[in-house]
Amino acid sequence: MTENWQEGRGRGKGILIAAAFGLGMVLGAHPASAEEPASIDSKSVGLQAASWILTVPYGAVKSAYALSGGMVGGLAWVATGGNLEPAKGVWVPSMTGDYIVQPENLTGEKRLQFVGPASGG
Repeated sequence: MTENWQEGRGRGKGILIAAAFGLGMVLGAHPASAEEPASIDSKSVGLQAASWILTVPYGAVKSAYALSGGMVGGLAWVATGGNLEPAKGVWVPSMTGDYIVQPENLTGEKRLQFVGPASGG
């Protein structure tokens, strides 16, 4: 019995080592890693960091809004006897739109869309 446990433990180590090696090969073979390092622009790095930081609260609020819209749309569907049009009228605007803040949103190049487009029918 002890031999089976040790044999299984050895196999687990082998799988872990193989997975780590495979991941290293995949990451190491990425074409971007073979190129010269791109010049680092402090403005773009700052915008990227700011977008990541702002995505956390924005994404949480957007997700809560979408979840609430999903429930309200479901109630509308039930209240109308299974009619999808009123439900879609709530679901589409609440569940579509942007969930993450991108650097382009911070520079004004791209509009951040909290509420998605109205349901087209």
